[in-house]
Amino acid sequence: MSNSSYASERPTGADAPAAPATGWAGMVVFAGVLLLTLGVFQLTEGLVALYEDHFYLVSSDALVLQMSYTTWGWVHVGLGLLSLVAAGGVFLGRIWGRAIGILIAFLGALLHFMFIAAQPVWASILIGMDVLIIYTLAAHGGAVRKQH
Repeated sequence: MSNSSYASERPTGADAPAAPATGWAGMVVFAGVLLLTLGVFQLTEGLVALYEDHFYLVSSDALVLQMSYTTWGWVHVGLGLLSLVAAGGVFLGRIWGRAIGILIAFLGALLHFMFIAAQPVWASILIGMDVLIIYTLAAHGGAVRKQH
């Protein structure tokens, strides 16, 4: 058995140990917490779009993609749930969690950019969180490993 769930980071050989963990592990855990927080924010934003569409600054016709707030709400809810799953994978040190986390953060940044007219400050904050998650998981995601 190995010390890493990232098979690609192990040296060649069946029983070779994983590379030692780096000081970036704390930052990767922070990215996991951000991903978890982003999931909760996405869920909240989606539920608001589903139930209180008059809350937003503009009508849905003024958004980059002209869809009803009901459609936007379901997209946000789905992305929020996937973010929660990805955060769990990041905390467990799984490469699928890292990959899904990067994908979710990219899609979230794109979604918030298209949604920016409805909530400009809020969307900008979430885009910043998405960029930080992408960088940390892409550059240093292997620092968190499942220890046996």
